[in-house]
Amino acid sequence: MRLALLQCQPTRTPSGALTRLEDAAREAAAGGADLMMTPEMFLTGYTVGRDALDPLEAAPDEGLWAEAAAIARAHLPILTTGPLPGHGNGAVLFDADGEIRTQYRKAHLYGDVDAAQFTQGDRLSEVFDFAGLRCALAICFDIEFPELARTLARRGAELLLVPTANMHPYTGVATRLVPARAQENGLAIAYANYTGPDGTFDYCGLSCIVGPDGADLARAGDAAGLVIADITRDDVTRVRADLDYLSQTRTELYT
Repeated sequence: MRLALLQCQPTRTPSGALTRLEDAAREAAAGGADLMMTPEMFLTGYTVGRDALDPLEAAPDEGLWAEAAAIARAHLPILTTGPLPGHGNGAVLFDADGEIRTQYRKAHLYGDVDAAQFTQGDRLSEVFDFAGLRCALAICFDIEFPELARTLARRGAELLLVPTANMHPYTGVATRLVPARAQENGLAIAYANYTGPDGTFDYCGLSCIVGPDGADLARAGDAAGLVIADITRDDVTRVRADLDYLSQTRTELYT
């Protein structure tokens, strides 16, 4: 799979988000990407407030989601993010036909901003086949919980796709925790973040694609743009054959 992550300055208007999404999708497709992923709450902006989100909430085949699906249909599969019904902080993956491949609601809410705007999801992502890999989704704060990545790895995930809106001073999430989650589970992780301020937070960039050995395949600094790398099942197989934490975990000791 050739994966493209969009690292960009925060988007606070749906029209601006859709324009940026189409421009990035066109660029990612020209670069041969099989999938493009955006940061968290991309279609509406993250810190816009509950009152602004209420009229934009829609089922994943309606509203802003339907416009994102049309962009996917025109260019390439897209994993993007926005508000789902019931105050969900959601991610939806649209395939090359603009059809919904999977959707997910953020399970772990971060701080007062999340608590004021969203309700937590009540289940982990499904594990699904896409572009030659077994994939699963998480959103931002989710990846900071070791249990989530370990559980999805045990369910067969080889790649975690993680839209995020991570801010200063928490750069260690991208530089330490994401590589650790990858290495300790023998799976690749893609982590797409904003960069720059939005009036509430100052986002730290550092979007990355990390291999199953925890090594960077591609990483941004604080500049906007696409982050692109290739991931294969052979990478996961090779790493797990060398050191497979999943099969050697002494689960009987942890109850």
